[in-house]
Amino acid sequence: MMTHTWSLCCPTPTLTRTTPGRSEKECDGQDSLCVKANVNEEYLEAFRTKSYIEICNKAQGQLGRTIRRSPLLSSNNNSPSTNSSSSTLPFCKHLTEFLLDPRQENITSVAETTKVHHLLVNYFESSLEACHCCDQILQGLHSMRLSYRRIKRVVKISKMVLDEDCNNNGDQQQQIQKDVIYRELASFALQNNPLSIQFHDIHQRFMELLHRLRSKRVKIQRKLTWKSICKKVAGIGLVTAHSAIVVALLVLCFHSIVGLVAAPGILGGLVGWLIKRIFKGKNSKNGRIRRSYCERLCEQLDVAAKGIYIVINELNTVSRMVMRLHDEVEHRRVIAQVCVRNYGKSEILRQVLRDLNDNQSSFLDQLEELENHIYFCFLTINRSRSLLLQEITQDL
Repeated sequence: MMTHTWSLCCPTPTLTRTTPGRSEKECDGQDSLCVKANVNEEYLEAFRTKSYIEICNKAQGQLGRTIRRSPLLSSNNNSPSTNSSSSTLPFCKHLTEFLLDPRQENITSVAETTKVHHLLVNYFESSLEACHCCDQILQGLHSMRLSYRRIKRVVKISKMVLDEDCNNNGDQQQQIQKDVIYRELASFALQNNPLSIQFHDIHQRFMELLHRLRSKRVKIQRKLTWKSICKKVAGIGLVTAHSAIVVALLVLCFHSIVGLVAAPGILGGLVGWLIKRIFKGKNSKNGRIRRSYCERLCEQLDVAAKGIYIVINELNTVSRMVMRLHDEVEHRRVIAQVCVRNYGKSEILRQVLRDLNDNQSSFLDQLEELENHIYFCFLTINRSRSLLLQEITQDL
């Protein structure tokens, strides 16, 4: 993929040569910017594919049926009635059941009816665990969106309250509204961080499974290589022995009157035997070479190892994004706690609410980016599971 992007930036080698008046550093800088721009474009292009759009529509459609007004699909989140109704409705805790493909029940059925290696079964179980982890992150994002609605409502109320406070027009209603603001901030500060998800354990288990898959494949590959060498040596020895016998028979036959009749038959039999040996193992139905169990298992382990490697990389990316959002949420909780501890100090309240309001856009962008990547993880896991299942069932 990187070769393709580089060719888009520099179609001909002459573009990389320095020209008079330009330093080599400037050329390298422009080339690196060009490569970076194309990498970003390919990254965005991955989110425009038909399969990605389908899985997003499927997920958001399920969320729309589960939540009366989904924060993923809603464009107007300012009304208090929406906030109150959404917070009381349950979130879909098993989105994996609707997005996972092929389904785990189908995998279990295939494993029971065919001879599937236990490491491949472990791979399917691990990919299911990765989907559950993504599901948990989506639940955390849903909780964060609900908290964001409350903070947005607090910021909206505070603008009116603090403006009246600056004009020295305080009354009992204003104090009530201030109490509401402090209560909401205190409630937000006391909430547990919904993105406190530990990736270390699942990452460790996936790395162990990857090591076991690779080790098993190497052992089988060595066994197949040794078996192939032995077959070639035995074949050469067998052909040599048959050739020696045929030569001896030809010598004897040509010394007799029957030699003229027997020689064509002997030569024809030898040629037929060699042709039969060359085309041995061909499938008469589709022309494919029949693979032994070890050969099939080696290919299946290779597909599973590649799949788990891709899943590990995707989860590493997700973990970094989750950690960044986790730190942002912790920062908001800390400044909310500071504001609550300094109850009644309008200047601190004004500064905290200004900070929360200024970072709203960036915070929502991070939420959306993480959500998009979670759907991309579902898509990647489904593809790797489908490839492995296809590899398992193609010789059945």
